[in-house]
Amino acid sequence: MNKPGPEGVPKRRNWVAPLAPDAAAAGQTAFVRAGFSDPSLVLHWDEIAGPETARLARPLRLSEGPSGGVLTLKAEPGAAVFLQHETRSLCERINSYLGRPAVARLKFVEGALAPRPKAPLRRSPLGSALPPSDPSQKYTGPDGLREALWKLARARRSRTNM
Repeated sequence: MNKPGPEGVPKRRNWVAPLAPDAAAAGQTAFVRAGFSDPSLVLHWDEIAGPETARLARPLRLSEGPSGGVLTLKAEPGAAVFLQHETRSLCERINSYLGRPAVARLKFVEGALAPRPKAPLRRSPLGSALPPSDPSQKYTGPDGLREALWKLARARRSRTNM
């Protein structure tokens, strides 16, 4: 059954616990399982490979071989042939980013890549000026309510300007 805790009260089971302490460990485990002891290669792939190459391929696995590391990239169908010609320069960019000769060759696996998430919409900063004709400019009540009205007017204005 339940064993008593330090105060003699049995520890409760099946309670919801904060996720944050376990999330880093779970993420690190997933990266290590794919062979990435350092996740920066995956996380900064766009910077390392360049926008055109990153659009066509993404890293799947890094494995150590007898002649050096082999980076497996998932590439769009048909792009593997194009990327095969860029292998040497891509390996050099990866190794210079990591600061060590980690990748000796590239292996391509064809498959459709998941669509990239769109960048979040940039909203206009809250400090943007409202036109003098805006009705919220004419309010003369308490300061807190006036600030809330101005914030609402800016939000309304940013949505209508999209």
